[in-house]
This record gives sequence, C-alpha cells and structure tokens, in this order.
Amino acid sequence: MEGRESRAETFRRLLERDPDNPMVLCSLGIELFKEGNYPEAGDCFRRAIESKSDYSVAYRMLGRTLYELRQDVEAREVFEKGREVAERNRDLQTVREIDVFLRRLQKRSEER
Repeated sequence: MEGRESRAETFRRLLERDPDNPMVLCSLGIELFKEGNYPEAGDCFRRAIESKSDYSVAYRMLGRTLYELRQDVEAREVFEKGREVAERNRDLQTVREIDVFLRRLQKRSEER
C-alpha cells in the first residue's frame, strides 16, 4: 500500500476544504472507528451531528463508539436520541440497528 493514502487521510484532506461537512465527518469517523481510534471517531460523529442534527447514522455511530468505550450511560442517551431522529427520518434500518445496541447495553448492565 506504499504510496497510497489511507481512506482516513483522504477524508481528512476533504475536511480541509469543508471542515463542517457532516457526510465527510461521518465518513472519517467510520474509518477511525474501524481502526479502533474511538476517541477521535467520537469527535467526528459529534461534529457531524452539530452540523446536521437529523443525521441518524452519525447518532448510531456515536452510540456505537461510546459503547466500545464502555461509556454506557452516554451511549444509551445517544442511541435513544438517534432512534427518535431515525424514526422521524423513516430510516428503519438505523432504528433496527440502534435497537440491537440498546438490547446489548441492557444485557451488559444486567451482567454487572
């Protein structure tokens, strides 16, 4: 892969031109999430939501990031807000995915 920039670097360059673009922020966040860089990914998802408050995928990914960081209280809050947004957008796939993680959070809290 020598000589080729990573997908994350591509999105970083795009952000230089348009730092508040919610789709680029979310795309960068997803790449960082895949790399396990959860803190920076979370920052990207938060910025995407600030730019576009009805971006249900950004809520889902922020919730997943918080879930991976074991910040369960905040993850639940983000998932619940994201579920409302996804329902308003009629984004049923995101609603289903959020429901899966809400159940995982519930199970994890019961195991403590």
